[in-house]
Amino acid sequence: MEAGLNIRSHVAAYLQRGWQCVPLRPRSKSPSRRDWTNLRLAPDVFPENSNIGIILGEPSGWLVDVDLDCPEAIELADSYLPPTPAITGRPSATRSHRWYIAVGATTEKHQDPSDGSMIVELRSTGTQTVVGPSIHPDGETYDVLDVEPATVPAPMLAACVKALADAVIVRRGVPTSKPQPVAAGPSAPAADVEMRAIAYLNSMPAAISGSSGHSQTFSAATALVHGFGIGPDRALAILQSDYNPRCAPPWSDRELQHKVNQAATKPHDRPFGWLRDDAPIEPVGEPVDLNGIVNQPAAKVVKIASEPPKPIPEDPGVLPKRLLRCPGFVAEVMDHCLDCAPYPNTVMAFCGALSLLAVLAGRRVRDPGDNRTNLYLLGLAHSSAGKDFPRKLNKEVLREVGMADCTAETFASGEGIQDSLFMTESMVFQTDEIDTLLQSINKSRDARHEQIMSTLLTMYSSANTVYPMRRKAGKDAPGVINQPNLVIFGTAIPNHYYAALSERMLTNGLFARMLIFECGKRGEGQEPKIRPVPETILETARWWEDFRPGSGNLVDWCPQPTIVPQDKAAASLFVEARHNAEREYGKAEDASDPVGTTVWGRVSEQARKLALIHAISRNCRDPIIDAQSAEWAIELVEHQTRRMLFMAGSHVAENPFHAECLKLVEKLRKAPERTLPHSVLLKRMKTDAKTFVQLVDTLMQQGDVTQLTAETAGRPQRAYRLTDQALVNEGGESGGESEKGSRREGEGR
Repeated sequence: MEAGLNIRSHVAAYLQRGWQCVPLRPRSKSPSRRDWTNLRLAPDVFPENSNIGIILGEPSGWLVDVDLDCPEAIELADSYLPPTPAITGRPSATRSHRWYIAVGATTEKHQDPSDGSMIVELRSTGTQTVVGPSIHPDGETYDVLDVEPATVPAPMLAACVKALADAVIVRRGVPTSKPQPVAAGPSAPAADVEMRAIAYLNSMPAAISGSSGHSQTFSAATALVHGFGIGPDRALAILQSDYNPRCAPPWSDRELQHKVNQAATKPHDRPFGWLRDDAPIEPVGEPVDLNGIVNQPAAKVVKIASEPPKPIPEDPGVLPKRLLRCPGFVAEVMDHCLDCAPYPNTVMAFCGALSLLAVLAGRRVRDPGDNRTNLYLLGLAHSSAGKDFPRKLNKEVLREVGMADCTAETFASGEGIQDSLFMTESMVFQTDEIDTLLQSINKSRDARHEQIMSTLLTMYSSANTVYPMRRKAGKDAPGVINQPNLVIFGTAIPNHYYAALSERMLTNGLFARMLIFECGKRGEGQEPKIRPVPETILETARWWEDFRPGSGNLVDWCPQPTIVPQDKAAASLFVEARHNAEREYGKAEDASDPVGTTVWGRVSEQARKLALIHAISRNCRDPIIDAQSAEWAIELVEHQTRRMLFMAGSHVAENPFHAECLKLVEKLRKAPERTLPHSVLLKRMKTDAKTFVQLVDTLMQQGDVTQLTAETAGRPQRAYRLTDQALVNEGGESGGESEKGSRREGEGR
């Protein structure tokens, strides 16, 4: 058994996801207390050697467990249950628990009618399930539930579980009462039965190769032969004319005959003619009432209001180059960087120069709204694209002016960030591969990584106030950091960065606090040069180092930053930008878009920070925020906000299965005419055929992908096309690099 601390850390992780836990007896499935359904316990009260049970249903946000209690149910589950990335078990019963979020689901048990043994359970409110790292009575360790379950409608999940149980019973050949064919009399004319049977058949899914096609065709044959009591010969003809044309590929006559023979000879768990006799028969020639088919218990149809497709944010494209120029100090630093770097990178040079000025001016200037120069900047570029030289240049400039202690690289812990800023109140952290840090925060159960996240969020908001230090046991009052100026210049590879983000990071404010710049293709290289930093750059940097606003002997500890004034034109532009951001915030709020509200809520603040940087870059000694500074900052921030929202919507997933769905959509979006053949798409997804079928089926049910079938001399060829519902507004990409790149990629195939 793992140590008690490990048990409690897993309980804490479950509670963080909103799942209530109950302590179980060691190596047992039984709760240690009778009142466990009402318990809401903290991790530290769990005994060291206890097992962990998750309380299911409403107390845990409608987390439910489909418990597969027999080998047949485990084997058939993929064909009947909705896909979910959350699957657990133990060594002797792998993949025996499937987890979902199903609001309103109720507990249902399905047993074998012959011996009463359990087949499958849908476990919800009033039950609990053992999870890892608990120990089974046989000594096996349960899997830890560490991924997000799929969200499905409760009626649909209940119907799928019932269908799975029925399939297990059919496979076992459970004996039922001998079918008693009923001669068709005046109450059941043969023609009318066939009309109803064909209507029922048309509502059944077509058989698709690789997607449980055999089971679907057997179900269709069973409905005709056993459900409607149609003779085998006539059932074969109906399958050939009304069902087989929809199958991909169509079945041969011999294969269809085999399915009909199976349906006629195998035992079934429902009485013969149950579909035919379920509802009153209308006279021939009158409109056929299908209510009896729709409402029959074994094929219950649950009507669920379809959720309107969530609009994908428009892609504004990459940032225009004219916005990557900030006159004065920033431009001078950029020009020197681009002149000396082996691979000049305008975006990285821009981010590096901004971060350098932000740390130099930290705690020295502010705007009329008390906004400071603390920026969180992130440059995205592929390997060897010029990310390193701007960092080296920043360190060289700061060393030359006596501020070498103002630079750092990685975040070891939240406490480390606090201690660094306690000693040096204005610092720039130049962190490469910042996606590694985000992955650690996202997946680790270590509270140390959570503290990093909390510290980054709080430091950003504390730039114009004091940050209280943490208390230490046996120490005096810890003190505070007065107006901490934390600047981050992070770099990462684009795909790795967006894959590292989670929905929690998008909505807790870290994403909104960052300004993210994408570099695109690597520029042409040049011979590197060893040149000293221009004296004009060093002169300005020294001026900032010597500048001490305020008076008295405490200006270093408690500075009074100079207020950079703004003219009326700039003030008017900021008011207009704030109103525009508030409108976008309202739209996101109405659409229940937490990411949109989080990001648009920071737009006004980010614009004012950049306008302040623009003003002091042009003139450090007598700066003013004018219309030019305001227009540049507002346009840059609004553009980057829309781009960040688009990229997050296209890449950030709530769970691994969602990530694969987004990947498939992206493959189709970049393909010619948004269409790819089945075999080509399967190769590009780099996944197994079963998972691929689940991905396609999920996206087709969501309305994002449609299947195309082309007749050929051999087997019909399948292809998949991205629907208009899933498309980004093409007006945002028209003429952009991404669309051109897609066309070029398509022409080369």
